[in-house]
Amino acid sequence: MGQKKKKSMILLFAVLVVLVAAYFILQSWNKSQDKKEQAKEEAENIYITDIDTITDIKYNIGSGDMEFTKEDGTWYVTADKDFPLAQSYPEQMADTFKKLKAERELKDGDSLEDYGLTEPVYTVSLTDGEGGETTLYYGNAAGDDYYVTVGDEGKVYTVSSTTISDLQYSLEDMAQLDTYPNIGSGNLKKEVITQGGQTTTYDSENDDDAQNIAAVAGGLGAVTLSKAADYSVEDKDLAGFGLDEGSRTSVEAVYTSDDKEKTLTLYIGGTDGNGNRYVMMNDSRIVYLISEEICKNILNEE
Repeated sequence: MGQKKKKSMILLFAVLVVLVAAYFILQSWNKSQDKKEQAKEEAENIYITDIDTITDIKYNIGSGDMEFTKEDGTWYVTADKDFPLAQSYPEQMADTFKKLKAERELKDGDSLEDYGLTEPVYTVSLTDGEGGETTLYYGNAAGDDYYVTVGDEGKVYTVSSTTISDLQYSLEDMAQLDTYPNIGSGNLKKEVITQGGQTTTYDSENDDDAQNIAAVAGGLGAVTLSKAADYSVEDKDLAGFGLDEGSRTSVEAVYTSDDKEKTLTLYIGGTDGNGNRYVMMNDSRIVYLISEEICKNILNEE
């Protein structure tokens, strides 16, 4: 009886080994088939661009010319290299257009005029690392697609309308604004206000300043950097915002973050006539708009 049981166990084990081997063989075969299918689909795809590196993107989608240039790994607004451009926007554009997939190629189609391609709706020009230029012309809409031609080759394709979604941002949308720290009465150590040659200091270690510290911390904590009046102000234009050295009010806030002592410097200028004041922070060249009420709290003004 024991011998029969042993043989049965060996047989069951052998069957298990065969089943496991069959499973892995089937898995491998399925993966191989998937790769073949993917390769077949990829071979059938039509790409109307194949650009290794894009160094310049220029386009007009009805709201004026936009151009971005990449130098030493960084993208810039071509006309204003000081503009604080968030890199994700041009990077996404380059990723979309370097190998642009067509939905289909029209064979024996009508004339370019019939597709709106003699007077394109949108134009996108791409420059590669060797200085070569590829220009895409977008014509009429075709359902969820657009008719497109490349340069003067005359071939007409359809591409998804989503290919131009990355171009529909304004410069303001693409601005990389400064990161404002988290400041409140719990971590504000000191605030020093300098205005017209006069200095006022509020110190959290001074018991008599407890109310003042709470007041200015409330103002500092309410700041949001979301509206800008100038994204790359030049020194000669600071006076127009009341932010030149002789006019501005300086606020130096010492606070703790992650158990480290840090300093925030704000420069508060004139008013915009709409309930805001012009403000700059640290070494940034962006002029922000912050409500007069918040600025009054920061300055501990009535």
